[in-house]
Order: sequence, then C-alpha cells, then structure tokens
Amino acid sequence: MNRPLVLLSNDDGYDAPGIVALREALATWAEVVTVAPETEQSATSHALSLARPLRPRRLEPGLFAVDGTPADCVYVALHAGTRFLPRRPDMVVSGINRGLNLGQDVFYSGTVAAAREGALRGIPAIAASAHGRADLVRVAALVVRLARSLHAAPRAGRAPLLNLNVPEKWSGEVRAARTGSRLYEELVEFRDDPRGREYLWLGGPGVKHEPDPGSDTDAYDAGAASLTPLSLDLTNDAARPLCEALVSSLHPDNT
Repeated sequence: MNRPLVLLSNDDGYDAPGIVALREALATWAEVVTVAPETEQSATSHALSLARPLRPRRLEPGLFAVDGTPADCVYVALHAGTRFLPRRPDMVVSGINRGLNLGQDVFYSGTVAAAREGALRGIPAIAASAHGRADLVRVAALVVRLARSLHAAPRAGRAPLLNLNVPEKWSGEVRAARTGSRLYEELVEFRDDPRGREYLWLGGPGVKHEPDPGSDTDAYDAGAASLTPLSLDLTNDAARPLCEALVSSLHPDNT
C-alpha cells in the first residue's frame, strides 16, 4: 500500500512493445495494473462502446485485455469495483504510443483519450508518445521520472492531463510546450474490391508543420521532448463576445 498504484493503458494493444516497456519501467516504482485494448485502436479518440458488450480477458495478474477502445479500458477499470483494480489508482498513464501525438493529433488520439478518461475522473494522467524508431527503454525511463515528479507535486484545481512526445533522436532536453499545428495530406481514396464493390481509405501518408516557437512541433524539430498540459475545459473564452452577440440576435425582439 506504500507504493503508488498506476493504471496503464494505450491504443496500440495490450502486447505492443511500447506498453510492455512502460509497464516494466513503472513497476520499479509503482504497482501497475494494465487494462488495454485487445487490438490496435489508433485514432479512436474518446469513443465509448455503448451499442455492444465488451469482453475482458485476464492474461496474468495485473494484465487485462478488453475488446474495446482505450477510453473503454480506463472506464471499465475505474468503475468495475475491484474486478481490475484493488483500489482507486493514484495515476493513469497511457502509452508509449508508437508514433507522435502532436498538435491537433490530441483530438483523434486514443492514447490521449485513455489518459483524458482518467483526468475526467479526477486522477492525474499522462499520455506518452514517441517516434516509431525511438529508444523505448529510454522513453519509458523518462515517463517514470515524469510520473514520480507528478505524483510528488502539490495538487491545485482539476487533475492534470499531460501530453508527452519524444522524437526519434531525442537530445535529452524536455520542453514545456503548447500544442502546435500539423497539416496532414487529407485524402479519400476510392478503390474496387475483386467483386467490383467500392470501398475507400481515409487519409494520406504525408504530414508537415510550419515553424511555431513554443509549440510541441517546434520542440520536435529541435530534437527535444515536449510536455504539454491539456485542458479539460474546451470553452473558448475569446469567442464569448461573439457567442453573446449571437444569443442577443436570437432574442424575440430582434426578429
């Protein structure tokens, strides 16, 4: 009971190299329970499976696979009594994702969503992602250092949600950053199957970003890891005057 309890998940699947490396690294400091998707669930964002049953599998003590989304995994772990967790976790960690989650990737990322599900329940959370050719042992050691510091940090306000990204040739530097902007090659490719029926693929292979000082994309270009605090409140205060003007225009006296 003296060791922190970490709930570990991801979107690459319970047996992905990133989560395996992170589980081993976190276990040197904390008690770790892994509840992760049965298969890869990349880009599922914060989807919950409400229209079908979910099937969990216990592979070994402290390791569970669920045939659902990353958010499903964290949700069921937190709300299933002691079926998965012996007590409320001290932290939710998601990753290490194979591939970066920079800029607007955070809206689509299942890795970030798993961490967000924990933060929404008042539990400090970290989403960790790295380039596909990054040194996973080194990245996992960085995540553990971050988790230990976060666990020891004083709490104020809502539970923190942190997004960590590590480039392939990481210099060892870590920068506090804001989300940048990534521009993807946005395509819809139509094809025909052998029986002449049409199907399609979403998205193209290309992605780029412009220089943007202080952003996570800029840190990536410099070979630095980036740590970005994400907000759970999506209210755009800068647009409040516009919102108020629109509401005023809808008043019966103005029709």
